[in-house]
Amino acid sequence: MMGHKIPIGLQLFSVRHDVEKDLKGTLQAVAAMGYAGVEFFGFPKHGAQELRGLLDEFDLACCGWHTPFELVQDDKLEETISFNKELGNKYIIVPGIPEELRKTRADWLKLAEFFNNLSNKLAPHGMVTGYHNHSVEFAELDGEKPWDTFFQNTKSQVVMQLDLGNAMVGGAKVIPILQKYPGRATTIHMKPYSIEAGKENPQDGYRPLIGEDSVPWAEVFSLCEAGGTEWYIIEYESDAYPPLEAVERSLKGLKKMQSAAK
Repeated sequence: MMGHKIPIGLQLFSVRHDVEKDLKGTLQAVAAMGYAGVEFFGFPKHGAQELRGLLDEFDLACCGWHTPFELVQDDKLEETISFNKELGNKYIIVPGIPEELRKTRADWLKLAEFFNNLSNKLAPHGMVTGYHNHSVEFAELDGEKPWDTFFQNTKSQVVMQLDLGNAMVGGAKVIPILQKYPGRATTIHMKPYSIEAGKENPQDGYRPLIGEDSVPWAEVFSLCEAGGTEWYIIEYESDAYPPLEAVERSLKGLKKMQSAAK
């Protein structure tokens, strides 16, 4: 994989207020910063064709959609597939599961089966599904961490969209996770987190930018490069800076870490 440059996208949740006020201007600004793609989130508020037109205009790829769990249920799946097909997105990533569906290890096993089936339904359309973590997935449940219950029982096609910062809030060590599930982090959330800054209040750990945090970036890069990661996706979770400034600083910080790691 040497020499393979993994493109960097932005999870638009980081600039959600700007997106609500001015979607076109925000996408234009993000493209001008040097992002190669964007990942959308939530229930669609615009038509797929309109979004596709804007992405094409600013030469941005769609590197995913954080799709609510209810939109991948059988009654909505056909609609979700045709929407994403029109948009040109192949990554249907579910960002968390309603609490009542994940109370026990047995629940997580059921979810693993659901995602395996969903993966089979999406495959003929050239699409994949995946799961994005918060921090509950790393607290032991019935003798096992839900993260392991889920990813040990899903097919390799189910994307492990590891969110570095969220995992660290949950007390997880990100390098052993990437080592344990090689090739599963098809897309990965490059979210900074500082253990030091989060000592008193975990939320404060999200304030430092990439490069001022505790993520072992060089090791993350080499495992992702070896594991065939297709997108690095930046997400910034704090209000320490105005959102558009934060994501520009984040992109510069990630690129700087990449150069330092070479």
